[in-house]
Parts: sequence; C-alpha cells; structure tokens
Amino acid sequence: MAVETRPAPAAPTIQTQEHIQLSLSTRAARNLATTTKSQPQMQEISSRWLLRKLPWVHVPGGTYRVNRRLSYAVGDGRVTFVQTGAKVQVVPAELGELPLLRGFTDPTALAALADKFVQKEYEPGQVIVETGRKADQVFLIAHGKVEKIGRGKYDDAETRLGMLADGDSFGGRMLACDNGSKWEFTVRATTRTTALVLSQTAYKQVASQYEGLRDHVQGFTSNGHRPTNKYGEVEISFLSGHDGEPNLPTTFVDYELEPREYELSVAQTVLKVHSRVADLYNQPMNQTEQQLKLTVQALRERQEHELVNNPEFGLLHNTDYDQRIQAHSGAPTPDDLDDLISMRRNTQYLFAHPRTIAAFGKECNKRGLYIGSVDVGGHQIPAWRGIPLLPCGKIPITEHHTSSIIAMRTGEDNEGVIGLFQTGLPDEYEPGLNVRFMGIDEKAIISYLVSTYYSAAVLVPDAIGILENVEVRPRAE
Repeated sequence: MAVETRPAPAAPTIQTQEHIQLSLSTRAARNLATTTKSQPQMQEISSRWLLRKLPWVHVPGGTYRVNRRLSYAVGDGRVTFVQTGAKVQVVPAELGELPLLRGFTDPTALAALADKFVQKEYEPGQVIVETGRKADQVFLIAHGKVEKIGRGKYDDAETRLGMLADGDSFGGRMLACDNGSKWEFTVRATTRTTALVLSQTAYKQVASQYEGLRDHVQGFTSNGHRPTNKYGEVEISFLSGHDGEPNLPTTFVDYELEPREYELSVAQTVLKVHSRVADLYNQPMNQTEQQLKLTVQALRERQEHELVNNPEFGLLHNTDYDQRIQAHSGAPTPDDLDDLISMRRNTQYLFAHPRTIAAFGKECNKRGLYIGSVDVGGHQIPAWRGIPLLPCGKIPITEHHTSSIIAMRTGEDNEGVIGLFQTGLPDEYEPGLNVRFMGIDEKAIISYLVSTYYSAAVLVPDAIGILENVEVRPRAE
C-alpha cells in the first residue's frame, strides 16, 4: 500500500523591523509635493569682460565714420604666402604691403617681381644680415622668428630692437636705395626660419621692364608728400622759441578724403515656442521668458566672439601692423607686457585667454614676481603695472598652442576703441537687441525674431596693440 507523502508546511515568514514600511516613502510623497526648481542653466555663459568694458556709442544712422587727420602709410605691412610641399611663394598682390610698393596694383609687374624672390633657410642663431654690411636685399619672413639687434651707445653692447615673425618683412625701403646703403641693425634667427629674399639687382631687372613700377617707386622716394610727423600724419607747421618779428608759417589740418566707415553688423535667430507650452506650462516660470533669456545669452556670446574675430571689424584683424609685437621667447613674460604697454599712452585694459593669463602667471612665478590685483566692478582681477588683465575666452588658441594678448585704450574722448550699437529699436528687449513677434503658423508654433546689432571702431591706430604668438602649454590629458 502506497504511502502518500506531503511536503512539510513552510515555515512562517518573519518580517524584521527593518523590512516593515512604517511610513509613507519619500518617492511616493513627491507625488503630492511641489518641487523647488532652478531656472534653466547653461554652461556657455562667460564673464564677457570685453562687452562690459567697451564704451558703447549710439549710432542712429547705422554707420559710424572715423574721421582722421591725413596720414601717409609708410610702414611695413604683413604679406601672405602659399606653400607647395617645401616650396614657399609670396602671393604677388601681397607685395603691395612693402613700404615702397604701397598702392601699386599692376598684377603683371607684381607677379614678375614675386618670381624673383629666392627661398632661403636659416638655422637658430644664424645671422641673416649684419650691421654695417651692404644693404641690397629685401627679406620676407615666411615662417619662423627672427630678432632685430642694434648696438648700444656704450661698450657696443647688443640691444634688442624687436622681433619679427611669419608675414613680417624688412629691407623693403632698400629697393630704390643706392649701392652705398648699409644695414643699421643685425637680424638673427631665433628659430628655424624660412625667408624669401629679393636682391636689388633682381628688382632693377623687373623695374626696367615695367615703367609703371619704376615710376611708382621713384615717386614715393622723391618725397612729394607734405612733411609728416613720426606717426605718418601730415605735419602742422608752427614756429616756437623765436625772437623779434619773423614771418610766421601758415598751416592747416588736412583730413583723410576717404575715411573708414563701420556699418553695424547683426546676429539673429528665430525662437520658436509651441503655443501649448506657452499656454499650459507657464507656472511657476514663464516658458517663453526662459527660452528668450538663454537665447539672448547665446547671442551676446556670439557678439563678443565677432568683436574679437570678425575679419571686417574684429579687433584681432583691425589692429595696425605697427602695433603688433612678438614675444621675446615662448610664453608671455613681464618684459613682453612691458613692451606692449609702452607702445601707447594710457593703456587701460589687457585682454587674454584664461590659459594665456595662467601662462603669464607661471612666468612671473619663475622670476619670483608677484602679480598684483585691482578692483574692477567689485571683482579682484589680476593686474600688471596696475592694468587689469581681463580674461577673454574668445581670443583663439591655435593648433600650435599660441595665442595673443590685446592691450587697448577705450573711449571716444580718449581716442580709443569703442563699441557701436543703436538704441531705441522697435520692440527693444535690451539696449541694441530687440525681439519681434513673427506670428503663429498652422502648426500652432509661435515665432520670435531675436536680433542684436553691433560693431567696434578703432579711432586711432595706437589705441590697440597685440602681443602675438605667445605660447600656451596644452592642457594635460
């Protein structure tokens, strides 16, 4: 007879105190609670010191004209090259940047002249030209850095006169000089340097074939212009320290006949908000207002970027070549900033990428120097010689880890740099920025046109200067 076996009854489950829920969980409770929310945040917002420190001038006509005293540009400019493998050639039209070829535009003659340049390579420390030697060549620096060295008054000690780098030139005034001219300085390569060299003999061969080129250079060297001061401005004649009744000179202040005009640029976008969102989800925060706030912040960031980098009016592109200097070594040093500051009166601000400021601080630490600070709008800002060194992340750092430092004087009454905008716009949301309702489409989406108008003007060339090609260490991975 089979015996039926039954499983033993399960032991009763004993719930310990820690597993028994004695109160409502916080997760469930949140269904009945009102959460505390922050407003929408965005990481793109920066300090925007450039926008805050530029004096903004109202431009009711949309265009700002900078009237200047008449001047003749005689300084070296910067030339551009094209590279094919290891071969480097100068762009013919860029030869118009050489002092004696300013304003000369004959493409055939410039192309013939460009073909006469010979490429040469120099090692670090190699002397390119030497004081007292015959000066009969023009040098274009295609790549690398060189230093100009002069002789001091006492003991013939060497004195560094400046640094030249990519695109710079020297010897341009030698094209029309006689054979007795001599170099007044020494030029020595500090890095591997590629240069294009034009001999005086090669120039004369081209000039003999193109009468227009020869006449242009001769007209420039004949000094047919009125006398100028050291800035190239037409001189104002006067008599001082005289005695008796001499005849006083007559004079007048001449103006540029074609002054530069700055038109206001624009940054725009169309903000779209669904009407259902605007109608139903406006508590506790207005959805349209929050969308607009972040959009305006992004437009202001773009505005500052354009003021620095725009090829038409951006500060990096509109700084006079005579106001650009090269770093003595790699990273920015106190000596470099001193040279930059000394190029103009009343330097008010220095702007640099935050990593460039850090590189400058490290150089000061190496020398045992302390960077001071000044109060700017309630913020303690690093300063050098009492001039605030303001961060500006819109100044680019190149792929070779180099950047620039901008020094400027600001204000119309100070003949400095100014920002341009127009106030009183229709539907103005902020000064120089308006938000215009564009309607509701068939999908019930509301559209707003958000626009900001701006530009910047440099009133005189020495209002702004740039320390170029300062090295910034790459970030540690």
